[in-house]
Amino acid sequence: MDPIKYFTFAMIIFLVGIWGILLNRRNLLIMLMSIELMLLAVNLNFLVFSVSLDDMMGQLFALLVLTVAAAESAIGLAIFVITLRVRGTIAVEFLNCIQG
Repeated sequence: MDPIKYFTFAMIIFLVGIWGILLNRRNLLIMLMSIELMLLAVNLNFLVFSVSLDDMMGQLFALLVLTVAAAESAIGLAIFVITLRVRGTIAVEFLNCIQG
């Protein structure tokens, strides 16, 4: 197993996630998907380190990150749907009026 290939692939996925957040600040759904891509790259790094070092902690951290990502997706999509119903748009520049 050559971990450099996996690290390069994870770096590319992470950079695509950062690129999606920095260049598209208008669409909330694309920002959520970009955050998910970044978490996927972190998971891949954890798993590759876990296999290369023959340690289970990386796999446990990857499982923890997966559960946090699932919760983040569920809450983010719920906010997305409510915002779309109330305001009629998902543009990020109109989200500054949200009061808790």
